[in-house]
Amino acid sequence: MTADNIADNPPEATFDVALFGEAMAMLIADRPGPLEAAEGFTRRMAGAEINVAIGLSRLGLKVGWASRLGADSMARYLINAMRAEGVDCSKVVCDPTQRTGFQIKGRVDDGSDPPVEYHRKGSAASLMTPADVDEAWLRAARHLHATGVFAAISETSLLAAHKTMDVMRAAGRTISFDPNLRPTLWASTEAMRTAINALAAKADWVFPGMEEGRLLTGETTPEGVARFYRAAGASLVVIKLGPDGAYFDDGVQSGYAPGFPVERVIDTVGAGDGFAVGVISALLEGRPLTDALQRGTWIGARQVQVLGDSDGLPTRAELNAQLEARDLQRSNPLS
Repeated sequence: MTADNIADNPPEATFDVALFGEAMAMLIADRPGPLEAAEGFTRRMAGAEINVAIGLSRLGLKVGWASRLGADSMARYLINAMRAEGVDCSKVVCDPTQRTGFQIKGRVDDGSDPPVEYHRKGSAASLMTPADVDEAWLRAARHLHATGVFAAISETSLLAAHKTMDVMRAAGRTISFDPNLRPTLWASTEAMRTAINALAAKADWVFPGMEEGRLLTGETTPEGVARFYRAAGASLVVIKLGPDGAYFDDGVQSGYAPGFPVERVIDTVGAGDGFAVGVISALLEGRPLTDALQRGTWIGARQVQVLGDSDGLPTRAELNAQLEARDLQRSNPLS
């Protein structure tokens, strides 16, 4: 699809965005330092796909999430929390013979990446296969957002990830893809590079971080990484540059979008997912690319200032207030 028709609902679409991926309960330590020194934990949700699902739903989009969980207390917590966020969980299977993955996350006070321990091997979501992809339900979405995390958790989930993208391409829907690299989940760097780039080649919009782009493409500049994925078939490539904003290339225009200043970084996890929420939501609303990038960098900046992986994702009212403040500043530049 071209930029001229991305805001149009394809025939038979009944909701906006579909996502497949693992949700985990996350226990966040009560103090900085080694995880073993923590005496208390705060419970939150974790998972790249569910972060994006929550963010898009808070902005008023109709979102559906498909996955597998156990039938344990963690699964009930996750389902209840996602439903409370307005996300359709009708395609989430809770299997009493399987277990829900979880993670333990440290707390930092210096802006660095926090330590994380994953307990997801053999989880219900990792046992998903292409048979778990409900094609009719998937085609009912306008858009698919995919990440490299779901693809990485098992060989069968990688096959399922390919199927979701193949179904949406055949249906003429748009697809966004965030590599969201998890090197420890892959057998080797080369296996990761091959698999992730094959998925990216099926997407319309590709959102790598700069370090991810270097590792995946061998290119050393945002321009080079963007050219690589544009040549692979993407209509839009956005390179996330952290506090420096982003670089974009859609074949017609290219350049740099500035980041939003942040006084203090609390936790960097989830910033890239917040960025994706901003760009995807704006493009699906038919907004110009420059507005989409500004929204993405603003939401990413909000997210690094909070503890949980999705706590900084704004509601539509909060986004509208930010847009009104921006417009007021533009109309009164000296105020």
